[in-house]
Amino acid sequence: MQAAELTPQHRSIDETSALAMTESTLGVGIIGVSPVRGWAAAAHIPALRALPNYEIRALSAHSSELARAAGEAFGVSAVYSDHEQLVIRPDIDLVVVTVKVPQHRELVSAALAAGKAVYCEWPLGRDVAEAEAMVALAAEKRVRTVVGLQARQAPAIEFVQQLLRDGYVGEVLSTTMVGLSIPGNVIGRPNAYMLDRTSRANLLTIPVGHSLDVLTFVLGEFADLSALSDLRRPLITIEETSEQIVKTSADQIAVIGTLVSGATASVHIREAVAGGTGFLWEINGTDGTLRITAEAALPEIYPLTVAGARGRNEPDELAIPAALTQKWPALKGLEGTPAFNVGRAYAAFAADVEKGTYTVPDFADAVRRHEVIAAIERSAASGKRVKV
Repeated sequence: MQAAELTPQHRSIDETSALAMTESTLGVGIIGVSPVRGWAAAAHIPALRALPNYEIRALSAHSSELARAAGEAFGVSAVYSDHEQLVIRPDIDLVVVTVKVPQHRELVSAALAAGKAVYCEWPLGRDVAEAEAMVALAAEKRVRTVVGLQARQAPAIEFVQQLLRDGYVGEVLSTTMVGLSIPGNVIGRPNAYMLDRTSRANLLTIPVGHSLDVLTFVLGEFADLSALSDLRRPLITIEETSEQIVKTSADQIAVIGTLVSGATASVHIREAVAGGTGFLWEINGTDGTLRITAEAALPEIYPLTVAGARGRNEPDELAIPAALTQKWPALKGLEGTPAFNVGRAYAAFAADVEKGTYTVPDFADAVRRHEVIAAIERSAASGKRVKV
């Protein structure tokens, strides 16, 4: 499946908007930066620094002390504890939001209201309604958006799309995905908030959300599904303190459904188990099979390996073409790191701005993913098969 066709939102922006991003270098302001850890430090900042057409011009953190420390750590002089000061800067073209999910709507809305393009981490909002509100505001302000579903940018995913277009497996009959998020019963303190179902950053939205996004990006959307959600290990240990805390988010999510194409899809992502397959995704067709594997059910972070076989042979690893892995040469030093696919998303976005194209996932794509997650929740709660 190719990148999604232009939506009405896309077309209105494309036809009527004069984007402010006309410089060869795009000025970036990042909201939610820690000087010592976090996704901005691990992925966004290395990715942006590797690309010559971006410049980090401002940072924001939730306190003046953290903002100053982040500025010193990353060599950025303009730092703020008030995000409003960052988003109104005239030299900022793109605002990046990397805070926890409950704060996304407020911060994204402020940036959009200021007429800035926005790259927001996934999940876009706490639910479908929040995501739809942000899509509507972006359309009203006629600005571009990006959502952090960067697994779509992985070279392996592009390779799988090519193989399917070339008829490697014939007609796709079914697909199966199994994955592991948190192994065992221990978690680091910085990630403990993900154990609270109200955080909206948990097994369902993160590992399941990212995994389902690549599945549907490649094979098409769900028509209907049945889901099971369960919490099998309600206690988990904090690694740094050995304290046991109560977990309220599910640690077992299983989905079976029918894709719009008619193919059968089954997905089981789990956590808090001792070992097991990290990530295995099979696409089975009339003429062959593709098998995509990784260390964990986080295809946006971990490198993916592709294997395939025609007929009834056992799949062998297939080399991803250099034209795909080296598509953006400036990112070569980031291969194998969490920043690699993020960097590819940034590189593609800059190319989109220059060419007037839309190849990176945007807020409208995020709404579709939120709708699937909502369908999973409805099915799991009711015990019934639901339309998506």
